[in-house]
Order: sequence, then C-alpha cells, then structure tokens
Amino acid sequence: MTRDDADELAAVVYDLDGTLVRLDVDWEAVDAGLVALLEREGVDTDPLTMWEHLDAAEEAGVGDEADELVAEAEREGAENSRRLELADALTDREIPVGVCSLNHESAVRIALDRHDLTRHVESVVGRGTVPERKPHPRPLLAAIEELGVEPENVLFVGDSASDEKTAERAGTKFEWVE
Repeated sequence: MTRDDADELAAVVYDLDGTLVRLDVDWEAVDAGLVALLEREGVDTDPLTMWEHLDAAEEAGVGDEADELVAEAEREGAENSRRLELADALTDREIPVGVCSLNHESAVRIALDRHDLTRHVESVVGRGTVPERKPHPRPLLAAIEELGVEPENVLFVGDSASDEKTAERAGTKFEWVE
C-alpha cells in the first residue's frame, strides 16, 4: 500500500484470529466433533474441510448444533487467546475501526474484551451476525456499512487467502498481516 492509499482511507477493518489475537482452539478436535455429528446424520465427510463441514451440517438440518459446537470452542479459545502485535496498531488508529471474522461474533467480542480492544472498535461482525460467512463479501460489507464509509475507502487486514478473496469481492483494499 502506498502513502497515497493510506491518506484516502476512511476506515480499517481487521480479521480477528491470526491478525489481532490468536485463539487457543484445538481445531482438529473441533473438526472431529463436526465429523462425528455429520456421521451421526449419515453425511459423508470425506474430503470436506472444517468450514465445509459447517455447510454440510446446514444442509443436513443440524447447522445450529454444528455452529454451536464450533462457537463453544471459539469462546473458550477467546478466553485464553494471545494478543498479537498488530492489536497495538489498532489502538492507535484515528479513523473508524471494525472487525470482521469467520469466528462466531460472541467469541470475537470475548477476545476483544479480554485484550482491552473493545473500546477501539466501532463495528464487530462475526459468524452469525449475518447469514453468510467469509469469503462471501456480506460480512465485510456489513462491518463497513456500520462504520458508515464506502468499501473502496476501506482497508481490510487479514491473514488468509479467504480474507484476501473477501476484500476483493467487497471492493476494499487488502493488506496481509506481516
């Protein structure tokens, strides 16, 4: 990003896990729980990824149960999360700041509270805030709408290809966490 780009920014939206904090979640155990739930429902889970398991659970009619299984692990992981270096930059921003995460909104809020970041964030969108999940643009656009700015004047900062794809689809600038 050039200096000129930075001067025209109206807001910054951050991803959460891997960007501002590191949730203490055993993702393999969470995925195993999702697999067990889906197998109970007779759903073939091979070769699905964890997030695809959530989609399959929704299609099998057990989406709420699956989402709660993941959300519970995320909330516990948020309580024991570790603050990352970029969180300090968030507190120094003079423009509106939001968070858009694939993690459940309740876990995002716990992590922000735990690391004294809540008062620096004006918009929080997590899984469950809107029906769609990243890389669909709707979660990021919901955060941007709440900040009252235009997508083309927003920088989305994240740590994954999914975050980059979300930014592209939403029409924002994107920056990888260093």
